[in-house]
Amino acid sequence: MSKTPQLISGIREIAPDYDGFILDLWGVLHDGTRPYPGVLDCLHELRAAGKRICLLSNAPRRVGAVIRRLRELGFPDDAYDHVMTSGEATHEALIDAPDAFHRDLGRRCLHIGPDRDDVHVDAGLDIVARPEDATFVLCTGIDDFSETVADYAEILEACARRKLPMVCANPDLVVVVGGTMAICAGTLAAHYETLGGRVAYHGKPYAPVYDRCLNLLGIGDWGRIVAVGDSFRTDIAGANSAGIDSVLVIGGIHAEELALPPHNTPDPQKIAAAALETGSNPTWVVPGFFW
Repeated sequence: MSKTPQLISGIREIAPDYDGFILDLWGVLHDGTRPYPGVLDCLHELRAAGKRICLLSNAPRRVGAVIRRLRELGFPDDAYDHVMTSGEATHEALIDAPDAFHRDLGRRCLHIGPDRDDVHVDAGLDIVARPEDATFVLCTGIDDFSETVADYAEILEACARRKLPMVCANPDLVVVVGGTMAICAGTLAAHYETLGGRVAYHGKPYAPVYDRCLNLLGIGDWGRIVAVGDSFRTDIAGANSAGIDSVLVIGGIHAEELALPPHNTPDPQKIAAAALETGSNPTWVVPGFFW
């Protein structure tokens, strides 16, 4: 039987229990436009206490691009030790196939997603514009945050008819952008599967990306590592699968179903119900990532 998540008022309450922190970005540290209140101070306190920090994002971009964006948002380089992204994991799989699925992709790629998503750059791919010219689909997201699955139905159906395999560089279903919900590549990939398409996902909650983070942190006792995120489906499920503790930050993508804006006091009954429904159990629950 899973333990009941414990409510805490701030990260300071559990900081002495852990040496390493794996932190989600979007929904925990920032909303895509600015850091959440108290986040920079919390990072400073953790670093001052000697904690090691690895940022782990389902961003469909490579690490360098994410670091540049963090700087633009006001996060100093010394606020963390490492960064890992689903985009970096995707890029690695495209240049060094980890399994038969990836080895059989071919090199003619139809990219669904904005140009800023750079996982295909320097991967030795031939980017094509039509499904009939492709050997596989790379899905990184949507071009505009107002778009829906319906905007991509035609191209996805054409790819499915040709039985093109898909690589998804962001398993997230949705993201909150400045207070507005938008779909992610994971939603398009899930729809593609309903059409009979085969999809390989990279990023949270899948084990390989957590293995990378644990290796980067270099902490032998995994009981001293905790993952922090705002999603039951990716952050908490991934931590559960990796065998490490987790902190659920209230708000973000679960704000509506939990009837709570970010940084408000969690309702234990709603948290327990959501954990039971998703099968993902956080160790701790906190209103926001603040000290």
